[in-house]
Amino acid sequence: MKIACIGDSLTEGRPGVSFFKLLTTKHQHIEFDNHGKPGETVKSLYTRLEKSKLATYYDLIFLWIGVNDVYAKLLKVQAQPVTKDLQEFKDYYVKVLEMFLASSKHVVLVTPALIGEAIKNTSNTELKELSSIIQSISSKYANVSFLNMQEIFESHLEQVNSSDHINTNVMRVMKDVLFYKNPFRIDRLSEKRGLHLTLDGVHLNSKGAELVVEEYTAVIEQLQLQEATVH
Repeated sequence: MKIACIGDSLTEGRPGVSFFKLLTTKHQHIEFDNHGKPGETVKSLYTRLEKSKLATYYDLIFLWIGVNDVYAKLLKVQAQPVTKDLQEFKDYYVKVLEMFLASSKHVVLVTPALIGEAIKNTSNTELKELSSIIQSISSKYANVSFLNMQEIFESHLEQVNSSDHINTNVMRVMKDVLFYKNPFRIDRLSEKRGLHLTLDGVHLNSKGAELVVEEYTAVIEQLQLQEATVH
């Protein structure tokens, strides 16, 4: 089985704890490719795919994109172009998905999870709108599934008291990348900031990464079961 994980810094695995490393360790019999790029938005991903198509045909692609389309507005520096409104987000997302459907048997559309652990803040409300768009897109294709990561993270956060810490300083994000590589140190800083699933309101700590692995694993196992039934 060949699987591609496509997305932004959450998929690439920096800053914070890499769910991708945990996933590959858990499923050593599967071949994984990491196509995560820091700062990626749906628009910049489309441009990246235009320049270089995926060279491999995959059994499964996880597409986890969209958080930077909202998060970039909070940062003082915009690394990549963001879509100007919901319609443009939808148009680019569909174009990206159709490129992936040409390179894969099955695509899982994963919603952006969080911008800050205060789940009712403005940014998370904006992410909810993107999640609805992603869900409506997924329902139009036979070999596409939908994974609502925001809902999963929310259900965990409803049971705890999180701080409203969000890292909006690019230099501080870079500092986290440089100085916090060890999961133990990441988790300690996350705790110090009063956070439960993230290092800085966006990027994952160990708990957040394990949650993603759990959800991706459930999808992988379900697909393997379907394949086995067909054959």
